[in-house]
Amino acid sequence: MILQCFAALQCSIVPHHPTVRLVHPKIISPTPSSSTITRRGALSAALTSTTFTLILTLTPPSKSAIAEFSELPKSGGVKALELRLGDGEVPADGDQVAVHYYGRLAAKQGWRFDSTYDHKDENGEPIPFVFVIGSGKVISGIETAVKSMKVGGIRRVVIPPSQGYQNTSQEPVPPNFFDRQRLFTTIFNPTRLANGEGSTLGTLVFDIELVSMRRK
Repeated sequence: MILQCFAALQCSIVPHHPTVRLVHPKIISPTPSSSTITRRGALSAALTSTTFTLILTLTPPSKSAIAEFSELPKSGGVKALELRLGDGEVPADGDQVAVHYYGRLAAKQGWRFDSTYDHKDENGEPIPFVFVIGSGKVISGIETAVKSMKVGGIRRVVIPPSQGYQNTSQEPVPPNFFDRQRLFTTIFNPTRLANGEGSTLGTLVFDIELVSMRRK
């Protein structure tokens, strides 16, 4: 049910990229006008859409494909939907990566608990989330998803509880105290866990963009 809900989100808008075009019902090319949608706005719109048809065409150099969810190999049940195919390197254990993301909690009707686009530097620019692959500090589902992405790619992943937050110290953690409390009191709610709801409480949906990587 949870996967069907997010798999069926209609991506009527996708992050701006010169090689990305959407079929809805015809190809729409981005134009350099005041109405041009920013990458942040596009990701946000894709996340908040509630219709139930997904027809997305990705056109990385002379290629096109209709996107669909698929389970990542040896991921423990993490499912991924390609929103944009990258053309850079693929990270491995020990590499430092920088990602932008929108994080949602399925148990709260898709409540967005955190976004790197809300974290700004002194110039007002969004700060990506940086971590080392294999460090064990980040939830398994995100590490698994990023390890099979190419730099420049954007992927939506549905992360089951077993690959999500196992404790309150794992990253990424919302910087806002109240968002953290709401997130973790939902996932680790003892009453609901005792009622057998553990298989759904911690299900997460992340839209992840692999911005850059650095070999260690």
